[in-house]
Amino acid sequence: MKALALLLATPLALAGCGLQPVYSGGRNGAVAQGLAGVEIAPIEGKAGWLVTNALRDRLGAMGKGAPRYRLDVRLDDRIVGLGSRSDDSVARERRTLRARYQLVEAGAGTVLVDATAGSDAGIDVVGSEYAVIAAESTALERLSETIADQIVARLAIHARRQAQAAR
Repeated sequence: MKALALLLATPLALAGCGLQPVYSGGRNGAVAQGLAGVEIAPIEGKAGWLVTNALRDRLGAMGKGAPRYRLDVRLDDRIVGLGSRSDDSVARERRTLRARYQLVEAGAGTVLVDATAGSDAGIDVVGSEYAVIAAESTALERLSETIADQIVARLAIHARRQAQAAR
């Protein structure tokens, strides 16, 4: 009985706190319209290709609008060896992917958002060089997806704030 009462009271409590979905209105909402107008500038390297595709997947889901903004992204991809075995070989690696990105207004060249995103992954170094290379590549794919999620979330917050300010 208590659980049922709590379940029924939860929507009322959330409504009272002012919590609202970021993507309210779907593709016609202010946030989706703002994100649909973002054009991604070319990003160098394999990590750049992966991040670009992940960003296109996420931003493309918002629809396609006239490019009002340009997203400039610079990546820093590093692999660092951690731990060592008795033969001085590396036992574990950490792959770190960091992004510095700017959302630039296309017409004026004004920087609207200047932020960073980053993530890292641990990789076990095993006897097979092929397995290590495959693990490093898989880690880069996952990190690219995480970076893209962080960037889109930050851009969505910016788009929501702009829409609220325009009201």
